[in-house]
Amino acid sequence: MTVIAIMTFLASLTVGAVTLVSDTASQWQNDISREITVQVKPEEGLDMAATLGVIRDLALATPGIADATILDDAATARLLEPWLGEGLDLKDLPVPRLVVITIDEGKPPDFFALATRLRAAVPAAELDDHRAWVSRLVTMARATVFVGVAVLTLVLIATVLTVVFATRGAMSGNRQIIEVLHFVGARSSFIAGEFERHFLRLGLVGAVAGGAVALVLFAAMGLWTTSNRATPEADQISALFGSFSIGWAGYFGVVVLIATVGGLTAFTSRMTVMRHLAAIDMLSPVER
Repeated sequence: MTVIAIMTFLASLTVGAVTLVSDTASQWQNDISREITVQVKPEEGLDMAATLGVIRDLALATPGIADATILDDAATARLLEPWLGEGLDLKDLPVPRLVVITIDEGKPPDFFALATRLRAAVPAAELDDHRAWVSRLVTMARATVFVGVAVLTLVLIATVLTVVFATRGAMSGNRQIIEVLHFVGARSSFIAGEFERHFLRLGLVGAVAGGAVALVLFAAMGLWTTSNRATPEADQISALFGSFSIGWAGYFGVVVLIATVGGLTAFTSRMTVMRHLAAIDMLSPVER
């Protein structure tokens, strides 16, 4: 029971982590795909304010663009604050400026044509449609899901092997009783059913214990990040994983995992007993 609880706990952590990373990557992908940015590098003699205005007007005149916003000095300083500290004077620094463009997801613009027009109007402008970031996020999410499924498979295989050895141990301790029952006419299904019910109970208790601990851990992390949003630690976790909530999909996945472990435990013990009784039937009377 303890081993099954530990295995279920590790498998539940895997299910929750895969769900969390997949949902967060999907959210990042949606957020990135809704916006593009135009970066303007400062050059000598360039009127930055007028140049940003030209880019904004050109973007708003392009079909498929919903909005365009110039990041002012205060917003740009906040972006650089973690690295350069507070009280920045952007006039003394050659800091590129940004225009954030919101696209119409139903009718996105022609990014190549937009980049060409921007470069013709402002040679110092550079369009970033975030396709490289989106591709990396999708790749990361797929790799995470693959690794999670592989780990989950290994944990389930280890659980099956554990049940097999436990069933064999239980049969070895009750070998004479099992053989007497078998030889006096007890059906193999009856004997296997007794082992099946016993290990089903053990498997469910262990799986529920391990899964419950994992769910409590995820819930506690979610409450901690929610109640400590102003701290740097919680901000970092929120930036990576949002609210650190696995959602209903994650909770449902853990419940399904618990039921699977319990059923797999019972099925494995039944098959082990049936194979052992079938082996007894194939023995000669002398060998018996």
